[in-house]
Amino acid sequence: MDSVKNIPLSWAHDWLQQPKRQYIDGQWVDGAGQDKWVVTNPANREALCEFVMADAEQVEYAAHIANQRHESGAWSKVSRTQRADMLRQIARLIREHTEELAVLESLPNGKLFAESMADDIPTCADIFEYYAGWTDKFYGETSPVEDGFLNYTLKEPIGVCALIAPWNFPLYQTSLKVAAALAMGNTVIIKPSEYTPLTTIYLMELIDSELEFPAGVINMLLTNGEMANQLTLSSNVHKVSFTGSTGVGRKIVQNSGLSNLKAATLELGGKSPCIFFEDTPDLDGAIDRAFTVMFSHKGEKCSEPTRFLIHDSIYDQVLEKLIAKANAVKCGNPFDENVDQGPQCNEAQFNKILEYIEIGKGEAKLVAGGCADTEGDNANGYFIRPTIFSEVDQNARIAQEEIFGPVLCCTRFHTTEEAVQMANATAYGLAAGIYTADVSRAHRVAEQIDAGMLFINRYGCYGLAAPFGGFRQSGWGKEMAIHSLSSYTKTKGVWVYYGDA
Repeated sequence: MDSVKNIPLSWAHDWLQQPKRQYIDGQWVDGAGQDKWVVTNPANREALCEFVMADAEQVEYAAHIANQRHESGAWSKVSRTQRADMLRQIARLIREHTEELAVLESLPNGKLFAESMADDIPTCADIFEYYAGWTDKFYGETSPVEDGFLNYTLKEPIGVCALIAPWNFPLYQTSLKVAAALAMGNTVIIKPSEYTPLTTIYLMELIDSELEFPAGVINMLLTNGEMANQLTLSSNVHKVSFTGSTGVGRKIVQNSGLSNLKAATLELGGKSPCIFFEDTPDLDGAIDRAFTVMFSHKGEKCSEPTRFLIHDSIYDQVLEKLIAKANAVKCGNPFDENVDQGPQCNEAQFNKILEYIEIGKGEAKLVAGGCADTEGDNANGYFIRPTIFSEVDQNARIAQEEIFGPVLCCTRFHTTEEAVQMANATAYGLAAGIYTADVSRAHRVAEQIDAGMLFINRYGCYGLAAPFGGFRQSGWGKEMAIHSLSSYTKTKGVWVYYGDA
């Protein structure tokens, strides 16, 4: 296929033939478990590579090693300037190998290679550069206390951080966690999703071969969620950062209580609304932007606007344009530059989405998509047409439960109060969008919506200097910006009595 001829797929094929192993204490070691995991290509269901998974005992061993290195100060006693330099070196490696990483990001995930090249992988380099700048700028303070006393605080590394990344943004989410944790002087255990571990493995190979991190500061485990559960139970782990489902987030909280009350940052599910008021400025542009954010990455994004709340006066007009855009989408090989949407990441997710589509057919009016796209070249892949439901009741399951796929719910409203009520009518609170020309209404509605991120007149604005994270069952804490650094440190207060003058 001409449109993919310049992509280094032959390099990836050769790399995939090499053994994939655990990285513990600066050594590549075989998985100690009894089971193998096969990483597959969701575009054709072909095997990409396999690895022997770590078992619970090996997981605990990695935690023990990481804690030993933490207690010895192997990384925390390295100067902040040196830490920053090492993070910048990781950024350099990512930039030098962007093309290879983009291939390994898209192959097991199904996201467009163009998206990985233009956005996902370059942003990973930016993340390490950004947090390199924080190593000597996040520190304690002196406190105003009574005469004769001095009080100051120290920001100390929290310890061993278990960093559990999802399969939808594999290297991006890993980078957010690793860069912040290392910047604050912690040791880390990275657990990529078993579905999409390739970019993490390759980056670890680059770090191991080209940089001189102390052994045991960065560790990587290849295993499934069942075995990785030991990370959340281990008393050798002091912090878990997890991005994934709300159900697993609950389990992590339970395990924290059962073990050493380890800290947790949880970036979980979402059912985010996007409100189109009757005075939406540049309506066509707003529709284009919201549609793109909703259906990019095959709809496998926690913060995507899966519920469009549309004022009655423009509802039919907006819906007509959405349907036309959905019907024009081409599903196919994510390495084909003429394709708009790749396959869903894995079979379980593919089946889950199709099940929700069938549920939706009984709850609302299907106006676009509603089926798999598995004919011709797509016959063996996990492709699903962009799907739109109209006249969706706010209490419908498809409006309440996270589907995590290319399924959009459209609901009409008549008043601002009704729109706010609908926006808040789920268990989640990750993000929300507001389109209106009325500045006063925009600010008023933003205050009334219970979500961690509000986008006014442009859905999906992200930056490393701005916090990312939600409320309620969308999780605890924040990723990105200075806000994430507190979760990777512990604050110690020191009192000094120096007597009366």
